[in-house]
Amino acid sequence: MPKPVILCVDDERVILESLRTQLKNAFGDKYLYETAESADEAMELIDELQDENSDVIVIVSDWLMPRVRGDEFLIQVHQKFPKVVKVMLTGQADESAVQRALEQANLHRCLSKPWHSEELVETILSGLGPQPF
Repeated sequence: MPKPVILCVDDERVILESLRTQLKNAFGDKYLYETAESADEAMELIDELQDENSDVIVIVSDWLMPRVRGDEFLIQVHQKFPKVVKVMLTGQADESAVQRALEQANLHRCLSKPWHSEELVETILSGLGPQPF
Protein backbone atom coordinates (compact mmCIF):
# COMPACT_ATOMS: atom_id res chain seq x y z
CA MET A 1 0.00 0.00 0.00
CA PRO A 2 1.41 3.43 -0.94
CA LYS A 3 2.45 5.82 1.81
CA PRO A 4 0.24 8.84 2.53
CA VAL A 5 1.43 12.09 0.94
CA ILE A 6 2.13 15.53 2.35
CA LEU A 7 2.00 18.07 -0.48
CA CYS A 8 3.69 21.47 -0.26
CA VAL A 9 2.71 24.19 -2.74
CA ASP A 10 4.69 27.41 -3.15
CA ASP A 11 6.02 29.36 -6.11
CA GLU A 12 9.46 29.65 -4.48
CA ARG A 13 11.62 26.53 -4.82
CA VAL A 14 13.73 27.45 -1.76
CA ILE A 15 10.57 27.44 0.39
CA LEU A 16 9.55 24.04 -0.99
CA GLU A 17 12.96 22.55 -0.26
CA SER A 18 12.92 23.97 3.26
CA LEU A 19 9.44 22.54 3.92
CA ARG A 20 10.41 19.12 2.54
CA THR A 21 13.56 19.00 4.67
CA GLN A 22 11.74 20.03 7.85
CA LEU A 23 8.93 17.54 7.30
CA LYS A 24 11.27 14.69 6.44
CA ASN A 25 13.36 15.44 9.55
CA ALA A 26 10.21 15.39 11.69
CA PHE A 27 8.34 12.44 10.18
CA GLY A 28 11.07 10.39 8.46
CA ASP A 29 9.84 7.74 6.05
CA LYS A 30 6.27 7.69 7.38
CA TYR A 31 5.05 9.85 4.47
CA LEU A 32 5.93 10.78 0.91
CA TYR A 33 6.75 14.46 0.47
CA GLU A 34 5.69 16.04 -2.82
CA THR A 35 6.04 19.63 -3.99
CA ALA A 36 4.39 21.82 -6.61
CA GLU A 37 5.24 25.35 -7.73
CA SER A 38 1.67 26.38 -8.58
CA ALA A 39 -1.93 25.52 -7.83
CA ASP A 40 -2.36 24.09 -11.32
CA GLU A 41 0.69 21.86 -10.95
CA ALA A 42 -0.57 20.77 -7.52
CA MET A 43 -4.00 19.78 -8.87
CA GLU A 44 -2.37 17.73 -11.64
CA LEU A 45 -0.14 16.04 -9.07
CA ILE A 46 -3.09 15.26 -6.78
CA ASP A 47 -4.92 13.64 -9.70
CA GLU A 48 -1.82 11.58 -10.62
CA LEU A 49 -1.40 10.46 -7.02
CA GLN A 50 -5.07 9.47 -6.85
CA ASP A 51 -4.60 7.38 -10.02
CA GLU A 52 -1.73 5.61 -8.21
CA ASN A 53 -3.95 5.05 -5.13
CA SER A 54 -1.82 7.44 -3.08
CA ASP A 55 -3.76 9.67 -0.71
CA VAL A 56 -2.77 13.28 -0.12
CA ILE A 57 -3.52 13.73 3.57
CA VAL A 58 -2.02 17.20 4.17
CA ILE A 59 -1.51 20.22 1.94
CA VAL A 60 0.68 23.11 3.03
CA SER A 61 0.08 25.95 0.59
CA ASP A 62 1.43 29.44 0.17
CA TRP A 63 -1.19 32.14 -0.21
CA LEU A 64 0.48 34.60 -2.61
CA MET A 65 1.09 32.68 -5.83
CA PRO A 66 0.69 33.67 -9.49
CA ARG A 67 -2.68 33.02 -11.17
CA VAL A 68 -4.45 31.15 -8.32
CA ARG A 69 -4.15 32.34 -4.71
CA GLY A 70 -3.75 29.80 -1.92
CA ASP A 71 -7.25 30.32 -0.51
CA GLU A 72 -8.82 29.68 -3.94
CA PHE A 73 -6.65 26.58 -4.43
CA LEU A 74 -7.53 25.16 -1.01
CA ILE A 75 -11.25 25.74 -1.67
CA GLN A 76 -10.93 23.79 -4.94
CA VAL A 77 -9.13 20.98 -3.11
CA HIS A 78 -11.75 20.92 -0.37
CA GLN A 79 -14.55 20.52 -2.91
CA LYS A 80 -12.90 17.37 -4.32
CA PHE A 81 -11.12 16.05 -1.20
CA PRO A 82 -12.81 17.37 1.95
CA LYS A 83 -10.81 15.17 4.34
CA VAL A 84 -7.40 16.61 3.37
CA VAL A 85 -5.86 18.69 6.17
CA LYS A 86 -5.26 22.17 4.75
CA VAL A 87 -2.63 24.58 6.07
CA MET A 88 -1.89 27.98 4.57
CA LEU A 89 1.52 29.66 4.83
CA THR A 90 1.70 33.36 4.23
CA GLY A 91 3.58 36.52 4.81
CA GLN A 92 0.83 38.68 3.39
CA ALA A 93 -2.65 37.14 3.19
CA ASP A 94 -5.45 39.52 3.90
CA GLU A 95 -7.96 38.69 6.61
CA SER A 96 -10.77 38.11 4.12
CA ALA A 97 -8.70 35.47 2.28
CA VAL A 98 -7.96 33.64 5.53
CA GLN A 99 -11.62 33.87 6.58
CA ARG A 100 -12.76 32.57 3.19
CA ALA A 101 -10.37 29.60 3.48
CA LEU A 102 -11.59 28.88 7.01
CA GLU A 103 -15.24 28.91 5.93
CA GLN A 104 -15.04 27.35 2.46
CA ALA A 105 -11.97 25.09 2.65
CA ASN A 106 -12.12 23.99 6.29
CA LEU A 107 -8.65 25.51 6.72
CA HIS A 108 -6.95 23.85 9.67
CA ARG A 109 -4.51 26.66 10.37
CA CYS A 110 -2.79 29.66 8.83
CA LEU A 111 0.92 30.03 9.64
CA SER A 112 2.94 33.17 9.07
CA LYS A 113 6.18 33.26 7.12
CA PRO A 114 8.78 32.83 8.36
CA TRP A 115 7.40 29.85 10.24
CA HIS A 116 8.97 27.77 12.99
CA SER A 117 9.58 24.10 12.21
CA GLU A 118 8.08 23.02 15.55
CA GLU A 119 4.91 25.01 14.85
CA LEU A 120 4.59 23.45 11.38
CA VAL A 121 5.02 19.92 12.74
CA GLU A 122 2.58 20.54 15.61
CA THR A 123 0.04 21.97 13.16
CA ILE A 124 0.24 18.87 10.96
CA LEU A 125 0.03 16.51 13.94
CA SER A 126 -3.00 18.34 15.34
CA GLY A 127 -4.66 18.26 11.92
CA LEU A 128 -4.14 14.54 11.52
CA GLY A 129 -5.45 13.80 15.01
CA PRO A 130 -4.47 10.81 17.13
CA GLN A 131 -2.18 8.44 15.25
CA PRO A 132 -2.52 4.70 15.73
CA PHE A 133 0.67 2.91 16.73
